[in-house]
Amino acid sequence: MQEQKFRVLSLNIHKGFAVGPQRLILARIRELLRSSKADIVFLQEVVGAHAKHESRLSDWPAESQLEYLADSVWTHHAYGKNAIYQQGHHGNAILSALPFEHWENVDASVQRFSQRGFLHGKIGKNTHLICIHLGLFEKERNHQVSQLTKYVHNCVPKHSPLIIAGDFNDWRKSAHRKITHNLNMQEAHETALGHCAKTFPAFFPLLSMDRIYLRGFDVASCQNITGKHWRDFSDHRALIADLTLSS
Repeated sequence: MQEQKFRVLSLNIHKGFAVGPQRLILARIRELLRSSKADIVFLQEVVGAHAKHESRLSDWPAESQLEYLADSVWTHHAYGKNAIYQQGHHGNAILSALPFEHWENVDASVQRFSQRGFLHGKIGKNTHLICIHLGLFEKERNHQVSQLTKYVHNCVPKHSPLIIAGDFNDWRKSAHRKITHNLNMQEAHETALGHCAKTFPAFFPLLSMDRIYLRGFDVASCQNITGKHWRDFSDHRALIADLTLSS
């Protein structure tokens, strides 16, 4: 990977299952991620452990979903456990071609039944990455965006390059306006093509849910990945951007 250039991908993997009848399609998701040639991958709804699936599904990986998807392509990765239940847990993950200097998971839960977090990692000389999956309710999202804003101001140096990517559940774009204004960030697809990408539902996208926000980067291109069989990957489309560190 060239030091100054990054290909970034974000995808909600729907816990590794196809939309509709429960069918594990982690192998196909791994093919998609590999073929993207992304340097940094932001993933949401990654299952860290699930006892029932492990005992019931013959193709459930022996390692965690994170390790299975990273394989030998992304040798550095971080996982933030957010939703914890009787059978296991799931959360956000970041795969990186560059090593992490450090990473941490920040609890961003507002409702007891909606456990959320911000996964923050630092790579390279001083590049900060935050993987996020906001809540389903606008009041919940507003609280989480305020928490995110405070966290970035306190924990990310003002002039450090920053990428915040994930599933924002923000079809009304209220979080979008706050993030771009309060954190002085640009959204990759909006910068490249003039509007935020419609990524949900994958088979006929109507809503802009998935975003890649940037500070300290120039956007060469950004697109949501299309294909004939998107039901076989997730209920979201992947968003991918080619970036260059601003000089």
